[in-house]
Amino acid sequence: MDRKQYTNLAQAWQYVEDHARAAQSPELRDVRSSAEESGLPQSSAAQAAFLAMLVRMTCARSVIAVGTGSVVETLQLASGLNGEGQLTAVDSSTQGIALVRRAFDRAQDSTSTKLRAVNAPAHVFLPRLNGANYDLIVVSGDAGNYATTFAQAPRLLRGHGAIVFTDVLAFEDSTVHGGVPDPADRGEKATAMRELIEIVESDERFSSTLTAVGTGLLVAVMN
Repeated sequence: MDRKQYTNLAQAWQYVEDHARAAQSPELRDVRSSAEESGLPQSSAAQAAFLAMLVRMTCARSVIAVGTGSVVETLQLASGLNGEGQLTAVDSSTQGIALVRRAFDRAQDSTSTKLRAVNAPAHVFLPRLNGANYDLIVVSGDAGNYATTFAQAPRLLRGHGAIVFTDVLAFEDSTVHGGVPDPADRGEKATAMRELIEIVESDERFSSTLTAVGTGLLVAVMN
């Protein structure tokens, strides 16, 4: 791939991202602004929109969102449920959970989706959930969320359920020095994501694919 192709890809990513941001509702834009003002940087708008579409494509009715301040993604997942089903939001940040609850409170008259919002680390809360009860799990945020959640996924997911890991290229890390594609980046998240990719792709219980959506998605479906 030559330099022109790399430039075209960068321009394509920016165009798609700008398009997705422009398509967001004023309410979602306000949520993004509030989260970022609270010190919770939000992920790619195109990635969040893709996750909402994935909920619709899989006809998911019970979704778990594990994140660290991933407010916009969580609300986009809720929108994918089309006013039905249940969303379980697990967030170790008190600000993130508070913003999710506030947004749901404002939407109570327009949705029947049930929200269970829990301020707790993933490794503490996920083992308490009933098994074989969820269609989709989305993991974001701190490096520690990923392997912990994947360890619980075979128990939590229904047959052919899916788990999606966002920012799997580790570009959102504040200490990033090239992320997963740069072998010289030995930061916590880049290292954890390299290990995660290897673990997920070698697990015979799942079929998986790595995509360049947003800052990298790893999608794994139970066989």
